[in-house]
Parts: sequence; C-alpha cells; structure tokens
Amino acid sequence: MNARREYRGNRAALFDGIEEGGIRASSSYSSHEIDEQENEKAMDGLQDRVNLLKRLSGDIHEEVDGHNRMLDRMGNDMDASRGILSGTMDKFKMVFETKSSRRMFTLVASFVVIFLIIYYLTR
Repeated sequence: MNARREYRGNRAALFDGIEEGGIRASSSYSSHEIDEQENEKAMDGLQDRVNLLKRLSGDIHEEVDGHNRMLDRMGNDMDASRGILSGTMDKFKMVFETKSSRRMFTLVASFVVIFLIIYYLTR
C-alpha cells in the first residue's frame, strides 16, 4: 500500500502542471526559472574553473620562460668554456709538437713541482 502511494506521488511530481490540453503557464514558468538558476550556477562554476585554469596556464608559461632563459645562459656558458678549453688544448698541442727536449723537460718539471707544492700544502 505504501509503495502505491509513493508511485502516485512520483507520478504526480512527474506530471505536475500538465492538464488536459497543455501545460499550465505558472508551473512551467517556475520550472523554467529554476532551470535558469541552475544554469547560472553551473555557468558560474565553469567560469571559476576557467579562471583557475587560465591562472595555472599563465604560471606554467612563466615557469617555462624562466627555464628557457636559464638553459640559454647555461648553453652560452658552455660555449664559452668550450672555447677556452679548445684554446688550452691547442697550446698543449703546440708544446708537445715541439721537438725541443728542453721545453718538454721544463713542462714536466713544472708539473712535478706544482704537484709537490700542493701535496705538502694539503698535508
């Protein structure tokens, strides 16, 4: 019996406002207003989410730009150090290509002396 009353209540809620010959204007208007209010709330929620995503994408863009600038600086520093290193290697090649035994002896002796000085200073 209780289920039957519930069925009638659901049916009445479903067909509320429908009469013979059409829909009553007052109940249709109020349900239309309710739908508009729900749509407005949903649009406000979507607007908030869009604004949040816009801020997040702006933050990500700034972060990416900062990282790109840092990588560019690092690349320029690496190019500069590569240039210095290649210049040093060219000088070493010139020294080693020279057949002079005196220059070679001076170079080896200076490395040994520098090594010994560093060794005694760190002890």
